[in-house]
Amino acid sequence: MPARNPTLTLRELNRALLARQLLLERKRLPLAGAVERLAALQAQWSPSPYIALWSRLEAFEFDELERALAEARVVKATLMRATLHIVSCDDYWVYSAALGAVRLERAARRFPDLDVVALVERLLAAAADGPIDRQQFYEVVRAHAGRTVKPDELWPLWATLLLRAELVHELPSGSYGFYRSARLSPAPRRLGPRPPLADGPGVAHLVRRYLAAFGPASSEDLSSWTGLQASEFRDALASLSPRPFRDESGRLLYDVPRAPLPPAETTAPPRLLPKWDSALLAYAPPERERILPERHRKTVIRKNGDVLPTFLVDGFVAGTWSLDRKAVLLEPFGKLAKATRAALDAEGERLLEAVATRRGGSA
Repeated sequence: MPARNPTLTLRELNRALLARQLLLERKRLPLAGAVERLAALQAQWSPSPYIALWSRLEAFEFDELERALAEARVVKATLMRATLHIVSCDDYWVYSAALGAVRLERAARRFPDLDVVALVERLLAAAADGPIDRQQFYEVVRAHAGRTVKPDELWPLWATLLLRAELVHELPSGSYGFYRSARLSPAPRRLGPRPPLADGPGVAHLVRRYLAAFGPASSEDLSSWTGLQASEFRDALASLSPRPFRDESGRLLYDVPRAPLPPAETTAPPRLLPKWDSALLAYAPPERERILPERHRKTVIRKNGDVLPTFLVDGFVAGTWSLDRKAVLLEPFGKLAKATRAALDAEGERLLEAVATRRGGSA
């Protein structure tokens, strides 16, 4: 009989996630390399990628991310699930090509009378003289798509066209505290020429990045994070010869070889996670229980889709937090041990110092 797939407990899966997300121990890594190790940083809320890196990297200063954006080592763009992420520039080209090809096929089925390629060319022509914003984007679509695209279909088409045209955010979008509408430029203008390797097996690269950062994970989890259907990444997943596991419910999980799988008893220090942190969004329900207990899900993930800033105790979400100009305010879901509270308070003080430094000394 063939050997059964090894079963991983909830705590083993939790420790695997924490190890890969650099939440067991802060590391000293080059910034772009750290972003690649994390697969991508959620950037829906301006401070999120800064706090995410601060929680994971040793001696990280907020200005480091702004320098990396200015030097085009990382870039902000609409990518997975049509949401905003910061990724390394190398990964941007591959992610964009992989996701853009799939979404272009979907757009062709949904809008059979729409010439997407011609529309992309018109968008790039509009951006030739300088960055464009979303309103200009919509104006181009309305002018050239006519009745082919209904008003409520503009948003679904948005991500497809951004990827196909390879439009990315211009500075100051991505800067800490920037909340205004972004301006968009062709990626070659921001990042330099498109590398030939971007035309390679992009979906496999995307799947590998995901599993290295969040695995072991199920096919449903991959769909949830990438926004792709299982049929759209099945061959790419198989090409990686993934290592199979099962969770305690019997769900089949996939992983890349030699990825960290720490013991369940590994110590996990308290950590502050930002709004929309990827560690909470990388799985399809009920897989989020490996970090977010189901009894707290509705408190953390709101009906409108917002994901509150949270803190971890023993590796699991144990409360939410907010930041004012003088303190990090904790709202625990239960009583905290004195030592745990002290450790979280110390984290809060360090975060305040980091924010104050970014604000030029004004906390």
